[in-house]
Amino acid sequence: MLPLSEPVLEQPPTPEDPSEQTPPPDVTDEEMKAQPSPAGRTGFWPVLRNPNFLALWLAEIFSQMADKIYLVLMIALISSRFQVEGQPISGWVSAIMIAYTIPAVLFGSLAGVWVDRGPLKQVLIWSNVIRGIMVLAIPLLLYLTEGQTWLFGQPVGFQILLAITFLVSTLNQFFSPAEQVVIPLIVRRSHLLAANSIYTTTTMGATIVGFAVGEPLLSLADTLLEQVGMGEGKEILVGMFYVLSGLVFIRLRLRPRDRSHMSDRHLWADVLDGLNYLQQQPLVRAAMVQLVILFSVFAALAVLAVRLAELIPNLGADQFGILLSVAGLGMGIGALLVGQFGQRFSRQRLALTGSVGMAIMLAILACLEPSMAGSVVCITTLGIFAAALGIPMQTVIQEKTPTDMRGKVFGLQNNAINIALSLPLAVAGLAESWLGLTATLLGLSAIVLLGSWLSHNRTG
Repeated sequence: MLPLSEPVLEQPPTPEDPSEQTPPPDVTDEEMKAQPSPAGRTGFWPVLRNPNFLALWLAEIFSQMADKIYLVLMIALISSRFQVEGQPISGWVSAIMIAYTIPAVLFGSLAGVWVDRGPLKQVLIWSNVIRGIMVLAIPLLLYLTEGQTWLFGQPVGFQILLAITFLVSTLNQFFSPAEQVVIPLIVRRSHLLAANSIYTTTTMGATIVGFAVGEPLLSLADTLLEQVGMGEGKEILVGMFYVLSGLVFIRLRLRPRDRSHMSDRHLWADVLDGLNYLQQQPLVRAAMVQLVILFSVFAALAVLAVRLAELIPNLGADQFGILLSVAGLGMGIGALLVGQFGQRFSRQRLALTGSVGMAIMLAILACLEPSMAGSVVCITTLGIFAAALGIPMQTVIQEKTPTDMRGKVFGLQNNAINIALSLPLAVAGLAESWLGLTATLLGLSAIVLLGSWLSHNRTG
């Protein structure tokens, strides 16, 4: 259980930049964000001078790396301990992925509501520390259950991995909305676009590094610890990433929030409040719809990339990760561009440009003769336009949602996005089998344009 008491806040030292000082208790978050940013302070520099944001960012790096390498760790453990020679690993991995996905669908909204009620800083700390402790405990648990079977004759050790994966994902449902709630509390409204750009770049960078070099990093950790007479370096590496993320969050300075008005309310009442709020706020609702479409498209691309890699000369289906990596690279580049120059344009104009650009790139990719160079250019550019769509829309949700509604809204957002990430994994493969790769990519292009047109029309 996460603690329900907020720690006593110590007054932080005054930063060098007066624009980043923690506001006095009688100044609300909304008033702080409404204050104009000092002239000429644009781009990343004002955000990077904010010590609160730096602590949040460093913790995010550790947490993201742990999340991405965790799945690589599970595959390595399955391969070395449970997979029988000649047996495909896909069934084992599918079970792990299902265990990781279920909490996102079941608990996303309720976790967001709890974040509105609970102590933010403690949620951020303990959701990571507990995950780290569970991962660090894996070697001992597997040792104690070695050779034992339980339900359906499956190894007890593998069922322990399923249970830990389920719990790790469940804690992530608390961590994600809490993190999104904190960003607008510690960053000025005028700096939110840059802050979200840094976060998107970090996420994309962790995705590339985690999936591309996760296995070498785990092997290196094993090798280094074996030299000092210790084993199980893989679990120690991932577990310590989670623990370090939680410890860095201790440096955050957050003012206690007034949650007295929520004490007698049922959790489901707050979930309904979040849904009602979205119904009454077309801008927030439209931004969330576009984010759901964006994540759906990229989930579908994760499946279609296997077929595309198979069609590209001198590239095999098992090398589809190269195509996904360049999409992440494109999003990282796009995030840097949006963070540095995006303040010159309205959020809606940036999002419209991103939507149209994504639709064009998907159409070109559909009609292009499969080739390595052409596919890499198209997918990288697609990633750049995706950042131009996603970052402004995430910023709109943060800007337009009042403090006491953020947990509810971000919980619903995480719920919707997790469903959007899950369904296309099943549908995209079937669509490609029935309609072909070209028609499926053109269909995705049409969905992006339709979603953008509907959102633009309903918001004016």
